[in-house]
Amino acid sequence: MAHLPAMSEHEYRENKFFEIFGSVPEPAFESEAELVDGWGRNWGVSNDVGKLRAVLMHRPGDELSVVKNRPLQEIGGFGDPDEGWYWMGKTMPDLPAMQKAHDALTAALKAEGVDVIMVGDAAKGRMKQIFTRDSVIGVEGGAIVTRLARRVRRGEELPVTRALANAGCPILATLNGTAVFEGGGFAHIDAKTAVCSVSVACNPEGVAQVERVLNGLGVTLIKVPMPGYRIHIDGSFMMVDVETAIVNKNELPYVFIDYLVKRGMKLIELPPEDNAFSLNCLAVAPGRLIMHTTTSPRLADRLDQAGISIIEVDYEAVELGGGGIHCSTAPLIRDPI
Repeated sequence: MAHLPAMSEHEYRENKFFEIFGSVPEPAFESEAELVDGWGRNWGVSNDVGKLRAVLMHRPGDELSVVKNRPLQEIGGFGDPDEGWYWMGKTMPDLPAMQKAHDALTAALKAEGVDVIMVGDAAKGRMKQIFTRDSVIGVEGGAIVTRLARRVRRGEELPVTRALANAGCPILATLNGTAVFEGGGFAHIDAKTAVCSVSVACNPEGVAQVERVLNGLGVTLIKVPMPGYRIHIDGSFMMVDVETAIVNKNELPYVFIDYLVKRGMKLIELPPEDNAFSLNCLAVAPGRLIMHTTTSPRLADRLDQAGISIIEVDYEAVELGGGGIHCSTAPLIRDPI
């Protein structure tokens, strides 16, 4: 019987090459060395208060032309249920004023050394692209692209995905199937703990898909059912420093408040006379916030007593559309705490 070679010369050489130049799973993808080498920057967010390095934003533009003078008489504001758009303000949007407010916010961020990455053109027919927070969640090693709940917003995910790709930010997941989840319904508490809304805008399937990504990063997700038609937790809970948060206890369940108290977190209560959007602020560093100019004296005193410094921006023109400073910013890189 003729001798049969165990393998061809090519197979032998291939095996040897792959033995010498084998798989290198360590260090992990989300390590700084891997991200900087392969993706150009140390992308990712593991907390909500570390020094902010890069943020995704969208300057409002022609997409607001979809808003027509079609009042919703019973509730105020404007909208067309058949076309799917709505504007919550009791006056029509003032685009120049919105752009002025957004430019002021952008300037404040750049003055703090933040790299502002712009989305570019908005999704066709979608007039809420300015609220970038909802389309993307920054996590360790990159970002999760969400799936927006309401028809007026579905489609904003595509320009955001393009912007992330153009910037070189890794996309760790894109929500799919029947999942809906919006970034305003999510917050990092610390590097290993996050919290999210369970609401009309963050359904159980969306929560489950986000949780799978977080669990893979060693992060525990706390689920907080929101009352009624409250959609996002960033209207009631906002991290402003290490183990320090502004809270609207009227909109949080007792079990979550109790959890925060038991872990020793300092809770700064939003006074009843304050603008609700005061809470919708952004930490650019530990204990340093960008906040709407309408902050009440009582809240300002409470923040001062907690050692929190404030950069004020007049953002009212944008807030008439239903979102604030926090809603308009999607952090992509923060320093670890």
